[in-house]
Amino acid sequence: MTRILRLLSHLLPLLALGVIVLGAYVRLSDAGLGCPDWPGCYGHVTVPSHDANVHLNDPNWHARPLEAGKAWREMIHRYLASTLGLGIVVLAVGALSSARRRAAGLSPVVFLLVPLVIFQGLLGMWTVTLLLKPLVVSAHLLGGLATLSLLWWNLLSVRGLVPVAATRGAVAGLARVAVLVLVAQIFLGGWTSANYAALACTDFPTCQGSWWPNTDFHEAYVLWRGLGINYEFGVLDTPARTAIHVGHRLGALFATLVIASAAVLAWRTRESRLRRVASCILAALALQVCLGITNVLGGLPLPVAVSHNGVAAVLLMSLLTLVHFTRRKESLPSC
Repeated sequence: MTRILRLLSHLLPLLALGVIVLGAYVRLSDAGLGCPDWPGCYGHVTVPSHDANVHLNDPNWHARPLEAGKAWREMIHRYLASTLGLGIVVLAVGALSSARRRAAGLSPVVFLLVPLVIFQGLLGMWTVTLLLKPLVVSAHLLGGLATLSLLWWNLLSVRGLVPVAATRGAVAGLARVAVLVLVAQIFLGGWTSANYAALACTDFPTCQGSWWPNTDFHEAYVLWRGLGINYEFGVLDTPARTAIHVGHRLGALFATLVIASAAVLAWRTRESRLRRVASCILAALALQVCLGITNVLGGLPLPVAVSHNGVAAVLLMSLLTLVHFTRRKESLPSC
C-alpha cells in the first residue's frame, strides 16, 4: 500500500496539470458548453453519435445543436477530472493510517484535497448550468490550481526535500508574497479569458494605439450580474473589456517584478538547490511574458493561449518549491 501511495503522489500532480491544460483548451476553443447538461452529455454518459440520439425535450438542448468535436473535448475533460478525483480519494483514504502516512512520507495536506476536489466538481457543474458565468469560471480555474498546488506540496514531502539550513528570512517572505501575487494575477487572467477580453487590445505595449485607452473599470469587475445570463462570447461592451485587459497587463508587470525579485534573491544565497529553483522560476517567467505578448500580437493563437495557462501552473509549482525549501523546520506539521 505504501508503494501505491507513493506512486499516486507522483502521478496525480501530472494528471492535475493535464486537467488544467485541457480545461484551458476547452475554454479557449469555445467548447465550455459543448455539453449543455451535467454530468452527462445531452442526457448520455458519453457523446451521442448523431443528432438523432439527442432528446430535444429540454429547451436548453434544443437551443444548442450537438457539435461532436466540442462535446468530446468537454467530456474528455470531465473523464480526466473524475479520474483525478478518484485518485485523490484513494490517496486520502490510504493516508488515514498514520503508519502508512509516515512510511510514504505523505503531507497532511492530502486531507484538504478531498473537500477541495468535491467543491471543484461543483464549480465544474455550475460552469455549465450557470452558462459560463465569469466568476464561476475563474473560481474553477483557481480551484484547479489549488488542487495542483496541494498535490505538488505533497510530492515535495514524499520526495523528502527538506528546507535549506541557511535560508535568509527575506527569501522566505518574498517567496510567499510572490505566490500570492501570482495567484491574484492568475485570477485576472482567468477573468480576462472568461469575459472574452484577451483581444480587447491587439497592439503592444500600447493598447488601441494609446497608452491609456477608453476604459470602464466600474463595469469591468462586477463579479455577479444575476442568473439566467449566457456569458458565452461575453456580454460586456468594449470599454469594459479594455479595462479588464489593461488590468491584466498592469498586474502582469507588478507580478513580474515581484516574482523576479524573489528568484534573484534566492539566487544570491549561493545555495545550489535554491539556485536551481530560481533558474526554473526565471525561465518560466520569461517564457510566460513572451507567451502573453505573443497572444496579443498574434491574435490569441490557440496553442499559445493554452500554453500561457500551462506555464502559469508551472510557474506556481516552481514558486511553491521555493517556499518549501525556505520554510522553517520547527514550523513543519508532523506526518
